[in-house]
Amino acid sequence: MIGRTDPLERAMIDLPAVEGSGKAESGLILRHDLVGVLDRAIQEQRVTIVSAPAGSGKTSLLSAWASRPGADYRVAFLTVRPGQRDMQLFWLALLGAIRTAAGTGTGHGGEQVPPLPPVTPGADGSALVDTVLSELEESGDRFVLVIDDLHELSAPEAAAQLTELLTRLPAGVRTVVATRRDLPLRLHRLRLAGDLAEIRAAELRFTEDETRRLLAGAGITVPGHVAAMLHQRTEGWAAGLRLAVLSLAGHAEPERFVAEFSGTDRTVAEYLMAEMLERQPPHVQRLLLRTSLLDRINGELADLLTGATGSERILLGLEDANAFVVSLDSSRTWFRYHRMFGDLLRLELRRTMPADIAGLHRLAAHWLAARGQTADAVGHLQAAGDWDAAARMLTDHALGLTLDGQAGTVAALLRAFPAGTGADSPDLALVRAIADQHDFRLDETAAHLREVGEYAATAPPAQRRRLRMAIASVELLIARRRGHFDSIVEQAEMLLRPDDGRTSDGGRTSTDTAFGTGTALSTGTPLGTDTALGSDLKAVTLLNLGVTEAWSLRLADSERHLAEGAALARRINRPYLEVACLAHLGFASTVHSFALARQRCEEAIEVAAGHSWDAEPVIAPALAGLANVLAWTGRFDLAEQWLDRARRATHDEGEPGVRLLVRLTAATLRAARGQWHRALEEFAAARQVQDFMVGEHGLTARVDAWTIAARARLGMTGEARAALAALDDRRSGTGEIRNAAATVLLAERDPAAARRELRSVLDGDAPVLSHLTRIEAHLLDAFACRDLGDEHASREAAEQALNLAEPDRLILPFAMTGADRLLTAVPRHGTSHAALITDIVDAVRDPGRRTEPNTSPAPPVRELSRSELRVLRYLPTHLTRRDIAGELSVSLNTIDTHIRRIYAKLGVADRTAAVERGRELRLLSMGRA
Repeated sequence: MIGRTDPLERAMIDLPAVEGSGKAESGLILRHDLVGVLDRAIQEQRVTIVSAPAGSGKTSLLSAWASRPGADYRVAFLTVRPGQRDMQLFWLALLGAIRTAAGTGTGHGGEQVPPLPPVTPGADGSALVDTVLSELEESGDRFVLVIDDLHELSAPEAAAQLTELLTRLPAGVRTVVATRRDLPLRLHRLRLAGDLAEIRAAELRFTEDETRRLLAGAGITVPGHVAAMLHQRTEGWAAGLRLAVLSLAGHAEPERFVAEFSGTDRTVAEYLMAEMLERQPPHVQRLLLRTSLLDRINGELADLLTGATGSERILLGLEDANAFVVSLDSSRTWFRYHRMFGDLLRLELRRTMPADIAGLHRLAAHWLAARGQTADAVGHLQAAGDWDAAARMLTDHALGLTLDGQAGTVAALLRAFPAGTGADSPDLALVRAIADQHDFRLDETAAHLREVGEYAATAPPAQRRRLRMAIASVELLIARRRGHFDSIVEQAEMLLRPDDGRTSDGGRTSTDTAFGTGTALSTGTPLGTDTALGSDLKAVTLLNLGVTEAWSLRLADSERHLAEGAALARRINRPYLEVACLAHLGFASTVHSFALARQRCEEAIEVAAGHSWDAEPVIAPALAGLANVLAWTGRFDLAEQWLDRARRATHDEGEPGVRLLVRLTAATLRAARGQWHRALEEFAAARQVQDFMVGEHGLTARVDAWTIAARARLGMTGEARAALAALDDRRSGTGEIRNAAATVLLAERDPAAARRELRSVLDGDAPVLSHLTRIEAHLLDAFACRDLGDEHASREAAEQALNLAEPDRLILPFAMTGADRLLTAVPRHGTSHAALITDIVDAVRDPGRRTEPNTSPAPPVRELSRSELRVLRYLPTHLTRRDIAGELSVSLNTIDTHIRRIYAKLGVADRTAAVERGRELRLLSMGRA
């Protein structure tokens, strides 16, 4: 059935050793999912194209599919011979494969199968196509034609005749074509009609899980990260994995082998040389070799490195030919080579053109630098051995790279210099400071900045200004990582003050302002005119000032400065700075509403995703802020999901303000679910973050208060009392701590004393962080009144809490205090907060409250408008339609219209069914109005 094909692909044919075992001979694996993809394509489309580079497993896939038992079709399998140029021989071979599949020498009625037509010079190709189609039509059987290695068919008329075959197939016939490169077949009508399926390299690549299974099937045991590394190095290329498995068998140090495995491995290199490189004409080989030193290439740069023209056309052709060349953009102007193919090309470049390599790197460096690709340019200068030029370029652009989110790249480039490079260059000390700051070595950063500051005092004016701007920017970053809020504010006020207008011919200009070298944040340099450098520093200053104000809970000021910083960063094309400002803006927006805060967090995450930064530390404040908002509004399960993303994006030594918010949000979610021991652990972790900071985070008062309250709720009243006694007068007089003290008193069964403790909070005399503290105070007061037997006063206190919670539909305070028990006693017809009470009770009493969060998506439903959601939340109450209209200040007709639309969208017929459906979809408890 199978003729000659790629020898490595033949070695990868998967045949089951034990039926249903999922294993295969020779330590290989059965890729059931991939075989299923091919089978569905054959069942649903008339033509299937399998197009991928050499060694991708095309023949393995076709053979595994064709060998499956129980098929209700006949399979005619033809492998095109190498270098096949005669179409007559091709068609006769295909006709023979069809007749072989149809029978073994006789027809269905016992008649002899007619012999193949003889080979005749000048045979009509179209006539042979007609013969093949007639044979298929007359057989009446379901047929699948499988044509492997079609790329070997090089006759000029091949494309036209194959197109004729594939577009005229009889109804019961399917065709699968496997090839290394796409032939110019005119199949657009099949594609438009949905009759063409395509399986390409992306589908054929092994997944990481399949890589692990392949290793295990071969009896090779390696840690998970080693399997992941092998998958990454091979990019899931089947031949590369197979060769690695063969070499790994019995290897004494498998981890070291995988770490060093590349396209330069002898077996891989031999395969790629024979199957890919040596098949290319000389001018294409020259292009591949001379451009292999680049991570990505375009036509213009390839022309420069080859000294030729037409490189883009060649690169496009190579990609179309599946020659391990991959386009990186939708317009197909930038390309890269498969990792292992690139390894081979660089090996060949070193072997055949060693004297040209340094010059090629220099050409690439200058071209890249002229187009703003500084980091790549520095890397090529380093590869060329031009260390001084590389040091100068890196120094000139280190700050800019940092402001573009590439501080890690700066650190990596610095490590690539030989020991001693730039040891006497104060400029390179700035690069070292940036690298140390990125690696959280803050003391070393400050030392390098002092060195740069001393040099800047005697440097030429333009260089002095550049260095001082850089110093100020890095010092602000250091201060933020230390939580040194007072220093940031002081520095920002100096940098943002208006220039005094004096000029360098008589007095000082902004760039001549003296600044010390003994401490951080010492430049004292106003920004002056809005030059490029000044704009960069101004944006950094606004960012750090806004962040400081956010964590100090000066939210209105924070919002203003962060918005101004984001706008400036956008104007000067610093998207990383813009995202950094937007990421913090959501938390600052809670000064207005939680709905706006959520919106801004989501917008920041969307902007970050556009730059592939949605999992990077820069967006962690928005991820944490969104989790925090969702927790406050009762979306506990969803908050857990966003909090998990925030944790992954937050470095253990990263910005402490964000880390504290992450820990505090985690603690509140544990508390909301009644998991007070776990909440106490998270509160303790939040407090440890505060202990690291120089300044005080605005939320620390809440951390301390809720820690005391958590101990009281766990019956640890002695420890709670000790914590209260350890507080100074300023802290113990805050509303948050008074609430905590009241919680302790309630735990000690002294509700009268608890009410006295709460009085200053409820009267507005005690300072509070926000109205959230007063919501908690009213709920604690409601408990105290209930314990005193005053049910009326208890309901009044709960109603006050609901009044404050209603605008943002806040649920967390009720969940943390257990106030859902109070709300069940509130008559729904006697309150204007019936919908909010429903939300609270549903959120708190959800069956998943004390278990791990349920992340399964809600069933699909047509989206309800904001107005419809508001009406829906009144349906569980005893209010009539007219009462609801009065509550919402709209006409009865409007309510009737909304209810009809709600019924239609939810697929229900009455009010009771609408309420039940709303509960199923969590529309009554998700705070989505």
